[in-house]
Amino acid sequence: MNRRDFLKAVGVGAIAAGLLDCARAQEGVAQGTAKRPNIVIIMADDMGFSDIGCYGSEIQTPNLDALAAGGLRFRQFYNTARCCPTRASLLTGLYSHRAGIGHMTADYGKPGYVGRLNENCLTIAEVLGTAGYTSYAVGKWHVGDAPEVWPCKRGFARYYGAVSATGHYFGLQKAPGRKFLMDDTEVPPEGEPRMVGQAAYYPFKNADGSAWYGTDAYTDYAIKYVDEHVKEKDNPFFLYVAYTAPHWPLHALPEDIAKYKGKYMKGWDALRAARHARMKKMGIVDADWPLTPRDEAVTAWEAVDAEKKEEMDLRMAVYAAMIDRMDQNIGRIVESLKKNGVLEDTLILFLADNGGCAEGGPWGFSRNEEPTGTPDSYASYGTSWANASNTPFRLYKHWVHEGGIATPLIVHWPRVIKERGALTDQVGHVIDLAATCYDVGGATYPATYHGREIATLDGRSLAPIFRRGKREGHEAVFWEHEGNRAVRRGDWKLVSKHPGQWELYDLKSDRTEVVDLAEKRPDIVKDLKELYRQWAARSQVVPWAQARKRI
Repeated sequence: MNRRDFLKAVGVGAIAAGLLDCARAQEGVAQGTAKRPNIVIIMADDMGFSDIGCYGSEIQTPNLDALAAGGLRFRQFYNTARCCPTRASLLTGLYSHRAGIGHMTADYGKPGYVGRLNENCLTIAEVLGTAGYTSYAVGKWHVGDAPEVWPCKRGFARYYGAVSATGHYFGLQKAPGRKFLMDDTEVPPEGEPRMVGQAAYYPFKNADGSAWYGTDAYTDYAIKYVDEHVKEKDNPFFLYVAYTAPHWPLHALPEDIAKYKGKYMKGWDALRAARHARMKKMGIVDADWPLTPRDEAVTAWEAVDAEKKEEMDLRMAVYAAMIDRMDQNIGRIVESLKKNGVLEDTLILFLADNGGCAEGGPWGFSRNEEPTGTPDSYASYGTSWANASNTPFRLYKHWVHEGGIATPLIVHWPRVIKERGALTDQVGHVIDLAATCYDVGGATYPATYHGREIATLDGRSLAPIFRRGKREGHEAVFWEHEGNRAVRRGDWKLVSKHPGQWELYDLKSDRTEVVDLAEKRPDIVKDLKELYRQWAARSQVVPWAQARKRI
């Protein structure tokens, strides 16, 4: 059976600080006085803090902007700085090392670094399943390649997507361990592979014979699952939409690229300044937080020659087109919810898995000579544009300075959020999303599951913020990735870029991390170092040099 026949055959188309709210919600559910919402979590891949309109971007994102205007935006929400750890924390409510994914999907033979979801964690789908939810997922999984941790083995009823990274938007990259699934069945490739640089990929087509583009295809199946669920079932659903956009390779549809080609000829310096000005006007950042200096590895735009400017304009235009297309598809999902009469009772959350990606150096990489954005090209946009994506912050994906870990979080829940278009300064972390789902869904997080002892939740529900504007937050939140370390307690943040020294910042006055206060406040450095040491010890974190040595 080829891929097209396969698709035709199958058909196309927490509690912690929120205990009181959770108890009330669960009591209301039990008494029939509260309606449990459907829950939709949508995540972008490798997208910077300022890359969508309602966070200061020039990129056209009217659908996300509408969700923000009708809901709530977080100014201080965090991911883990990298794709796999963020996905692990989102799905389990645990710091990623406790879920087994302290790095990526390689197994280093240590409890915090087995490269897959371990047996002591539960996914949102598994826990919500005990409360009567049906769960669906589309897109990038990337929390373990082994069949025993595929989505349908971890609580999801239906799944369509790439178990590991796709590596291509117009097909499936042919590489060891890269599998594309429909539920628990590998989708067969169609046609002969084509070489892109050093890698081969199989171009896909949809069941009707039309060209396959990943962002569109994932949305097709998300809508299919919603439509079928509302038609056939009475229980609430959980939908996890893990887009790969705008992660490289830079691939976009010609009509989307045309909207942006030439618009970036003013360059990254002007772009950063314009975004920063909009962000201050919108209230996304404080007016007294300075824009960080241009990355020292990045050339001033005025010093770039004309030919290179044309090339770099195209790279950013394709990147913008990928975000634009993602937003168009988010609009399709919202329209499906509206058409099915469930939008008012659906909690929608949108975020990114890490900050903008500097991989490829100042100019980005190109693995062949094909025009950037076309199916046979394979390119990134590089440090120069990532520096603009993360406006006004420092550093990028991989690092745990604000540029690597700050993410938009848009929350839309019409039945509950009454102050529409508001901003909140409540601090949240991706570990909080699972606990939030359990709170609003009336699910009890278990101590054991199918005879296995389950790790206690790290996350705390965000639902009190939705309901009354604030919650009792974490004493502190923590990060570790590839030796990059950080702890935030209140407005103080202690952070280190591996293998450098600790730096200390007062985020209330200096969220852009310009003025290092470590020498002036050794007392705070000492306290936060001890907090970090205790967290690392209980969270299966080991020094990076030790972690990456396979046993």
